[in-house]
Amino acid sequence: MIFGGLCLLFIFAKKASTRKVNLMSVSNVLALVLGGGRGTRLYPLTRDRSKPAVPLAGKYRIIDVPLSNCINSGVQRIYVMTQFNSVSLHRHIRRTYRFDAFSGGYVEILAAQQTNEAMAWYQGTADAVRQHIKLLQDSDIKQVLVLSGDQLYRMNYADLLATHEANNADVTIAGIPVSDNVSSAFGIMRFNSTGRVEGFLEKPKSAAELELVRTDPAWIEQAGIQAEGRSLMASMGIYLFDRDCLLDLLLKTDYQDFGKEVFPAAIRAKHVQLHPFDGYWEDIGTIGSYYQCNIDLASSKPPFELATPHAPIYSRARFLPPSRVDGASVRGSLISDGCTIGAGAVIENSVIGLRCQIGENVVIKNSVVLGNDYYETPERIEVDLSQNVPPLGIGDGTIIEKAIIDKNVRIGSHVKIVNEFGLAELPEDAPFTIRDGVVVVPKNAILHNGWKLTDKAS
Repeated sequence: MIFGGLCLLFIFAKKASTRKVNLMSVSNVLALVLGGGRGTRLYPLTRDRSKPAVPLAGKYRIIDVPLSNCINSGVQRIYVMTQFNSVSLHRHIRRTYRFDAFSGGYVEILAAQQTNEAMAWYQGTADAVRQHIKLLQDSDIKQVLVLSGDQLYRMNYADLLATHEANNADVTIAGIPVSDNVSSAFGIMRFNSTGRVEGFLEKPKSAAELELVRTDPAWIEQAGIQAEGRSLMASMGIYLFDRDCLLDLLLKTDYQDFGKEVFPAAIRAKHVQLHPFDGYWEDIGTIGSYYQCNIDLASSKPPFELATPHAPIYSRARFLPPSRVDGASVRGSLISDGCTIGAGAVIENSVIGLRCQIGENVVIKNSVVLGNDYYETPERIEVDLSQNVPPLGIGDGTIIEKAIIDKNVRIGSHVKIVNEFGLAELPEDAPFTIRDGVVVVPKNAILHNGWKLTDKAS
């Protein structure tokens, strides 16, 4: 159980962490964070925001993870490529990541735009980079780090660069061992005894396909990773390119996607090296994975530790009061800043986001509540109540189980948000949505006193 939160001071002229990294080795690395996709599988959380801007663990945004990894690794030149629903993402980056003027570091936004060379939107991850190819042609850039903006993990990219240089590779890709039962969700790599990648199979499904890309568990063990029954090496979508190699691959082709086109082409024509990784890694691509990731972070022994002194996750410092808890029971949960939790409330295995106002005798179990963007004044609350509109927050006696409550939701008293009917899916245009068995109440929704979830979209 974690109350409040520490304000993180961003001093980027020097390393914010104490991790020992070779700053000279990464000084010529440029990072490109891909954050422009529609995020359809995360809808309705992506109805009004891009996927990297979706809140995480109560106080962060998903984009904070790759940006923090860059900063903690000493990579200080970072571009974030955006396109869909990008306003809130731009606002967050602008308010959060400000480097000292003498550091030479930056986090800058590359929004989709029309130019004399490109009149269309980004057609894919590779096309997005191609449209900004001039930025890669600075003489002091030696390597380009391509990252996804929707993953949760902690990695020192200096280690990735060390693998790259030690093997004189053109491209180095991070890979994580996975078991057969989850392999169909990943691109699986085949490589030789030195770790040079020789083949790639996207989302294999049959036993015969798996055998084509299976890795000897002994090789995984020799790499310092406990195989534990895992004999397939999955691509993490983290690429380190020699700058000239990337320019060659993009300028001589019309490839639109890194994972499906650029990477397989690189295997055929370039030296592609595997960088084995073993640690927590989650691709937050669906409602189910997003929900489970947050619930895992709230557990008493989380598989990914947020409070790591040598490699913190940064986010925007907010001037919010400590959370107030009055006679409530809280277990196995994350409670963010600025919350008020009323007497008799029970919160278990849940994430409570910023500025949450939770009434008396509320029950919240196995749920993610994203919180509010602002506080309502007493005068505004009176007006709301006079118009039969619940105030921001969760009213007295409400029960919420296995649900995601988006921001600025108004939930009245004695509301019941429980999927008692075991529904797996509901249409996206319903007042609420069920995806992957999780109830999702969209942003700015209003649930009046006594409302309850039924077996119909009503």
